[in-house]
Amino acid sequence: MLDVPSLAGRSLPAVTAWTVRPAERRHLAAYRTLRRDAFVVEQGLFAGQDRDRVDDDERTEVLVAVDADDRVLGGVRIAPAPAALDAAGRDIGWWTGSRLVVAPGARRAGGIGAALVRAACARAAELGVLRFEATVQTRNRVLFERLGWQAWGAHDLHGEPHVRMRWPMSGIADLVTATKAGLAGILEPLRAHAGPGALGGTGFVGDDGAPVPGTDLVAACDAILPALVERDPEWAGWCAVLVNVNDLGAMGAVPVGLTDALGAPTASFARRVLNGLHSGSQAWGVPVLGGHTQLGVPPSLSVTALGRTDRPVPGGGGRAGHALSLTADLSGRWRRGFEGRQWDSTSSRTSAELRHLADVVRAARPHAAKDVSMAGMVGTTAMLAEASGTGAVIDVAAVPAPPGAATGEWLTCFPGYAVVTADPPGAGRMSSPLATTAECGELTTDPGVRLRWPDGVTTVAVPGAATGLGPA
Repeated sequence: MLDVPSLAGRSLPAVTAWTVRPAERRHLAAYRTLRRDAFVVEQGLFAGQDRDRVDDDERTEVLVAVDADDRVLGGVRIAPAPAALDAAGRDIGWWTGSRLVVAPGARRAGGIGAALVRAACARAAELGVLRFEATVQTRNRVLFERLGWQAWGAHDLHGEPHVRMRWPMSGIADLVTATKAGLAGILEPLRAHAGPGALGGTGFVGDDGAPVPGTDLVAACDAILPALVERDPEWAGWCAVLVNVNDLGAMGAVPVGLTDALGAPTASFARRVLNGLHSGSQAWGVPVLGGHTQLGVPPSLSVTALGRTDRPVPGGGGRAGHALSLTADLSGRWRRGFEGRQWDSTSSRTSAELRHLADVVRAARPHAAKDVSMAGMVGTTAMLAEASGTGAVIDVAAVPAPPGAATGEWLTCFPGYAVVTADPPGAGRMSSPLATTAECGELTTDPGVRLRWPDGVTTVAVPGAATGLGPA
């Protein structure tokens, strides 16, 4: 753990206006001088100098408070936690804030220390950090608690009593709330229907596709975000095939056909969308059977897919004690213009490779499976757990991720091809030479989803049910 000692440092003339900003190279020497004066000279916490490995990490960011003359009045740094790097060998979204310092002559300049802490929290959230902490001297605990931080442990550091503090990161919970939490209420009229196939039927409520009663058909339907259709029409058409094939594949169904409903402002725009749809149809070998096209309207696109299986794999087939696995194609890169939100592992794959990946769940037949949707890997796990009547714990360091993606972004993005599955421990059969599979958690009796870190600490990612639909 790194320390965040008291707010002290070299005295400066009276301060009036100031701002908090990312440090540039010209600010770093002054910030480090403030640190040395405070932590080495005045407090004696370090001998000679307070530099450490965090200062040498290229990911470390420094925020400074500067006045109108660009004088540094205070600063703080944020960086991946060394303990996480040592345990996982990579940045897994566990960061710390440290070396918070304010010059004595600026301590009454309107809350510079508090502003630096708030800016550090905001920047950590922008970076997709999942766990953000600081170890502060006991006398500074009140300041942090007033800012919303939570104490979770005591620690002696450099001979001084410290408190471990954590900033509650709500990004995953906010994503799940925004994309899934309202479903139960919205679907209430449909849930009241008493037919055998209502919302998928018993055992499949909330699933990626719906078994059609009395047949071996599975139907799936996805609408593409209008903003995506407008911004990248060809990619929207490709994704409309991708997400539907993923839905069918997660249930072990072989896709047999698609229908589309397209709205477009012009004929040329409609052709761009349909070009992407045609490319996806050819790539996965799934024909477009028909559909509807409306011109002179705002961009919109939805696709319905039909597949066949006489033994659909449920999303809610997990049980407490089952191991969670993620199978993901880690090739590719962020889709240009959608960095941090959409990982493109499919556009560079051959048709044979795409069809192979679509068949992995059917061949393995796990107890439960859900393809990772716009709620991300954690949100999808929350839905699988809810449908299974369980909660879940995810071992963050065990989740397979591509080297080009930050863990926080990877766990919340649409990843192209990725499936969460549940099986008894050691009994998983998901396997593909094109994808990586790893056990990365388990289903539990506690609702919601928690993240487990290399030091054994767990943090809450999703506090309760994802959709409110309940067990399937």
